[in-house]
Parts: sequence; structure tokens; C-alpha cells
Amino acid sequence: MQISNEDYEQLKPLLFSLGYRLLGSVTDAEDLVQETFLRAYQAEEREINNKKAYLCKMMTNRCLDVLKSARRKREQYVGPWLPEPLLITSDDPSEAILQKEGLSMAYLRMMEHLTPHERAVFLLREVFTFSYREIASMMEKKEDNCRKLYSRAKEKLSAVKGESLHYENNRSVVDRFIHSFQTEDQGDLLELLSDHVTLYTDGGGKVRAALRPIYTKDHVAAFLFGIAKKRPNDFYVEVKNVNGQPALISYADSELYNVICFYIESRNK
Repeated sequence: MQISNEDYEQLKPLLFSLGYRLLGSVTDAEDLVQETFLRAYQAEEREINNKKAYLCKMMTNRCLDVLKSARRKREQYVGPWLPEPLLITSDDPSEAILQKEGLSMAYLRMMEHLTPHERAVFLLREVFTFSYREIASMMEKKEDNCRKLYSRAKEKLSAVKGESLHYENNRSVVDRFIHSFQTEDQGDLLELLSDHVTLYTDGGGKVRAALRPIYTKDHVAAFLFGIAKKRPNDFYVEVKNVNGQPALISYADSELYNVICFYIESRNK
């Protein structure tokens, strides 16, 4: 199979986006993209009519292998497991696929409730708009089976339907969130938080984090203000595009300290 430099530049963002959405890991997705292209380069010479579908099939299969082993590790993980945040800085049109719906942290976290095959079928259909016939070929399943997998996945993901994805509107909410801490206005923060808010923290096994989710707005606010009071010296915060939505990137001593992502409910819900 012949892969040109043009093929590589055009399809690399697509494969990374697919891998990241499946695995929730930037590092693993990047490694599998390189592995997929390497295997394609080394494949026996043969005619491939649709390189995009062929490479997506290879990428999907490798991700499914990783997911099967990752599930055991995550079951033994101490505390909640959260997807790795993806900082989006490029304005390159070729990376527009990363801005598509289905990239938010809340969405990716809900993907953990899907089986590996449900996740793959759902993404290939919903985000990457492959036909059921193409998906069936990639997954080596019947079209009817793929339709059922997609239907089950969509039902499970219905919980994130009310999420607002309007970047500028969400940015104003995040700015108000920052202001409440700068002014130590706990009342304003409580107004921003939903009655059924839940806070999840993940230290990656490297830094301290809450081992269990924190529920209710009072407990969440108390936890956040407690963290703010213990912030280290030379601490500052920036609002950046993480997973297609505004998020807080905190730095201490010029090094990354933490990332805070939000689930903001749509006003039209």
C-alpha cells in the first residue's frame, strides 16, 4: 500500500482524533497513529480504493486491543479515571476534525460507560460519518449488528445531551467562575453550581486527589475554596481551549499545576 506525504498530512489528524476519542489518552493515540502508518507502509503492495477507511479500520482495531487491556487497569485504578485533557492550539484547517462535537471531557467520560465495540461504532458513525456498510466492513460485523451497537451507545450517552457547546457563552461562565475566587465570593460560586453538581478529580497516581466524587454544591464549593487557599507561590491561571471548550489551566513555579474542565448545562435544555 502506497502512502504519500500528502496522505500522511491529510489523514494523520483524522486518525489521532479517532484514537483519542476511543482511548481518552493523547500519548496512546499519538503512538497508535505512528504504528498504523508504519504498518501501512510495510504492508504488501496491493490496490486500496479507500485509504481513509482502510487506515481507520487499522487504527480502530489497534485501539480496541488497547481498550481491552486498559479496562482491567482502570478497574484497579485508585480514584476516578478521567480522560487526558487535550489542549487545542492549532488554527490549521486540517485539524478542524478535533473541533467536532463529541470531544468534551464530559462526553469522553460518558464514553467509559460503553463497551469497546459500542464506542467504536458510535464514533465511526456519529463523529466520522461512515456508512453502516463501511463500519460493518471495518468492524467485521453485520450491518444490523452495527446498527444495534450504535443504538445502544446513543441511548447510554443521552445523559450529555444537555451540555452547552457554545464556546463564547461558556467562556463568560468560566470568567465569572474565576471572578468568584478572585473576590472570594462563595455566594456567587454557589449560584453558578448546579444543585446536582459532581466534582471528579484525577491525580494520575502522581499527585494528591480526592479518591471519591464530591457531591452537592456546598461540598464542591468548600473543596474548591480550600484548594484555592492552599495554592503555591507564583500561582496563576489562564483560560485555554481544552477539548474544544474553555478550561482553566493553572501554573505554579512556571510549571503546569492542574487543569479544570467544566460541564456547563445548555440554557435551552
